[in-house]
Amino acid sequence: MELEKKVKIAVIGLGYVGLPLARLFATKYSVVGFDINESRVNSLKSGTDTTLEVEDDVLQNVLVAEPDQEKGLYCTTSLNDIENCNYYIVTVPTPVDKNNRPDLTPLYRSSETVGKVLKKGDVVIYESTVYPGVTEEQCVPVLEQCSGLIFNEDFFAGYSPERINPGDKEHTVEKILKVTSGSTPEIGLKVDALYKSVITAGTHLAPSIKVAEAAKVIENSQRDINIAFVNELAKIFNLMNIDTQEVLEAASTKWNFLPFKPGLVGGHCIGVDPYYLAQRAQEFGYHPEIILAGRRLNDSMGEYVASQIVKLMIKKGISVNGAELLMLGITFKENCPDVRNTKIVDVVKALKDYGILVTIYDPLANANDVIKEYNLITLNTMPNNKFDAIVLGVSHKEFLELDFVELQNSNSLLYDVKGVLGDIADNRL
Repeated sequence: MELEKKVKIAVIGLGYVGLPLARLFATKYSVVGFDINESRVNSLKSGTDTTLEVEDDVLQNVLVAEPDQEKGLYCTTSLNDIENCNYYIVTVPTPVDKNNRPDLTPLYRSSETVGKVLKKGDVVIYESTVYPGVTEEQCVPVLEQCSGLIFNEDFFAGYSPERINPGDKEHTVEKILKVTSGSTPEIGLKVDALYKSVITAGTHLAPSIKVAEAAKVIENSQRDINIAFVNELAKIFNLMNIDTQEVLEAASTKWNFLPFKPGLVGGHCIGVDPYYLAQRAQEFGYHPEIILAGRRLNDSMGEYVASQIVKLMIKKGISVNGAELLMLGITFKENCPDVRNTKIVDVVKALKDYGILVTIYDPLANANDVIKEYNLITLNTMPNNKFDAIVLGVSHKEFLELDFVELQNSNSLLYDVKGVLGDIADNRL
């Protein structure tokens, strides 16, 4: 299907998902990137992406000074700048609250924003991960109320789940096949054509918005369950004094073995999305067992890792109370500055409960964000003293080049949460 001659796209939310997408579309279309965070917008306007998802020279190459250019990206906090767009793509986060219940507040607020400027013929596409039904049952009514327009008569909707992998410079947005959908068959074709025009990996047009929503939420739920399984294996094999990594390496020689590794499962996707699916299932009277069991096990791993570290310290004769420990990394994954829902904080909290003095070093994390989110002090430069224990919590590439001997005293423990240090580590998860 051919698109309109004049395509103008507004991307609502310029975070880890929105900015790479806006940058990609800006290579071909006029794109306005909208975000309510003024400091974020000012940073982008200066040509710098603090999330490190888009390299500065790549970002600067698409930035334009005015919102009505033939192509290019204009970043703004002003509602007036997105009034003339005909495609609105919403890429805001979908977190859970303290009770692990879906928090749709960012989606409601962004839908209100779009509803204020929505016009006849416009298409609103959601990329945020949700449970099946959110787009049409939760977001569309907000759009109708704020715009006074009628859904599927005056305006239309689509859903194309984000598949960004933060910190991954190989599987970038254009190289990941995109699932698309629309609120009518014709709109589905239009949404698919829009993404197909920039996604080199191709697209998959789902038959409905609910199918596309469900496809996304099970992607991360599946990974969560598989990681929970190998985490449970790690607990079992540790009791048997068997190296879990060696077991997995041996098992992986079979062609259809799934190569998952044990670890901490945090972040704003895998550690959150299963709760969205579970919540929706319960609304239909079904209590999901495997999904929530996987979540419980993965959420318990922080305390488990801390207990393993303490046991090893005791075996080495290290006095636990008052011991100085260096935690390498606080972000939720390697080579990424995002600290949202990081499970390293669970390890740190448990270690502190044992009386251990924990120093956190992470060159990528924003120290102010860590203080705001977790009330923890994080160093961005390497401390120059020696430690009783060193824990590789996040495998940033900078950490893999460290000389760990310089950080250790004569009887230090080196614990590898990520299983990447090989024989130099005393133990690994």
